[in-house]
Formats: sequence, C-alpha cells, structure tokens
Amino acid sequence: MFTPKYPRPDTAPMPATTPPPVYNPTAYAPTPVPAAPAATRPAVQLTPGSVLTLAVGGGALVLVVGAVLVSMLLAVAITAASVAVCAVVIRSILKSDRR
Repeated sequence: MFTPKYPRPDTAPMPATTPPPVYNPTAYAPTPVPAAPAATRPAVQLTPGSVLTLAVGGGALVLVVGAVLVSMLLAVAITAASVAVCAVVIRSILKSDRR
C-alpha cells in the first residue's frame, strides 16, 4: 500500500545519433566593420537673446509650479479646517443630546 510505484521503463528504440560537428574557429571569426568618420557637432552658443529666453522661461516655470503647490496646500488646509468644524459641531450635538 505504501510502496512507491515507479513508471515502467521506456522501451522505445534509441534514435541514431550523428557525430558532433567539428569546431572550426575561422567559421566564427567576426568580419571587420569599417570605422565611421568622426562626426563633428557644433558647440552650443548662448546668445544674449537665448539666455534671456531661458531665464524668462525658467522664471515662469517656477511661478506656475509654485502657484500649483500653494493652491494644493490651501485646499488641504481648508478641508482640514472644515473637518475640524464639523467635528466640533457633531461633538456639541452629541453632548447636548445626552442631557
């Protein structure tokens, strides 16, 4: 009852094997790739106009992000104050209801 039951051994005939291929190192030698000519990139030149544009754009970005963050903080503060007022009102209603 508690003895293991093993599967019967496979009786299929073994397939005919071919000899392994002979290693030929020249068959796998990489072919040389011609080198690409060095690309010359022009240096970035900052003109007074582009510096002014970057400064104005950066300032506008800071103002917009600051306004968004301040408005989110204000929304959280208003929500917290209204929840606190509601808690005080409900507490006073429950306290006066017990009397």
